[in-house]
Amino acid sequence: MLRRLTLSLMLIVAGFVAGLVVTGRTRSAATSDAAERPRAAAEPESRGSAAPDAAAPVQTGGFSGGGPDFTRVAGQAVKGVANISSLQVVRTRNSPFPNDPFFRYFFGDDEQFGSRDRRSMSLGSGVIISADGYVVTNNHVVGEHVREITIALPDKREIKGKVIGTDPATDIALLKIPVTGLPVIAWGDSSQLKVGEWVLAIGSPFQLSQTVTAGIVSATGRANMGFADYEDFIQTDAAINPGNSGGALINSRGELIGINTGIYSESGGYQGIGFAVPSKLARHVVDDLMQYGEVRRGSIGPLGIEKLTPQLAEEAGVTSTKGVIISRMTRVSEAYDAGLRPGDLIQTLNGQAIDDPSQFLRMVADSKPGTTAVIKVLRGSRTLEFKLPIVSTSTARTRG
Repeated sequence: MLRRLTLSLMLIVAGFVAGLVVTGRTRSAATSDAAERPRAAAEPESRGSAAPDAAAPVQTGGFSGGGPDFTRVAGQAVKGVANISSLQVVRTRNSPFPNDPFFRYFFGDDEQFGSRDRRSMSLGSGVIISADGYVVTNNHVVGEHVREITIALPDKREIKGKVIGTDPATDIALLKIPVTGLPVIAWGDSSQLKVGEWVLAIGSPFQLSQTVTAGIVSATGRANMGFADYEDFIQTDAAINPGNSGGALINSRGELIGINTGIYSESGGYQGIGFAVPSKLARHVVDDLMQYGEVRRGSIGPLGIEKLTPQLAEEAGVTSTKGVIISRMTRVSEAYDAGLRPGDLIQTLNGQAIDDPSQFLRMVADSKPGTTAVIKVLRGSRTLEFKLPIVSTSTARTRG
């Protein structure tokens, strides 16, 4: 009996000890598994290798966790961008219906209701391009009836400026302030821009001075946007808003490659489509305004041209919609004297194919006055070639 009791007691103790061992191993295994990861991370250090930097960006799908660093470029460029305030005075009639055609038909345009001066303020941005005070901006920032220009520099000084010249065709204006030793933004070459290249837009949107936004070049050579007569815009998705007009578009090297001009928007605010006058064009305009007070462009006289639509192409008997058609012209002009007539389909200029009206107008304007242009047209079923003298826009004949 005692032997049986002792045997039972020994079995119970053995089972209890075995249970402790199994439980201990399970708990120990779970703890080991959780602790293996940090040991694995530290394991290279024990082999003499450097441990990875905990602050390094995590690589995901080939992209680093951080973006490009523009702090140095932006910090220098903002010193060359100013705020511009333009006071304009416009005389308006006191007529109760100044724009009503029926009212004007019966009462005419006389001043029987009197008139008054209306003052308005235009706000925008400008880029300092020379240490002696030349500032480039948009023509629409300056306005047509400017009375006073105030330029606020990044160092908080507000200085009265004067208009050196304006060019509505490209929406560029050149101002001057009597200050020297100013920080400038160096000109860059916009013709070297690539789609996808990083750019910064600097200006004063909504009067928030020295605002910097970043984006990429979305496209180049944009035209037919309705901002100006001569259009060859850089398109960017860098945020451009009201007040950015006239500000700087710079590349990653801090060079001026565009003058911010307008946006495409259905709401009036930023929608990711902004436009800037390329620096190559802006610099040419600025150089002419400095030297002549106007921009000297080539001209063949007043000429109305239209895009060749599929319907017009069918009427002209051609299958392609490339080229432009002359819709109207004056009898006293270089083009008329050379033999061009309304209805002619212009196909090439100096051997280069014409795609649309904007391209043709740019090519004529870029032609040097005093040279001769060769224009090939289709008239009916005949292909004709004409030689036209290129004259300056300031001397082109405009009598109709």
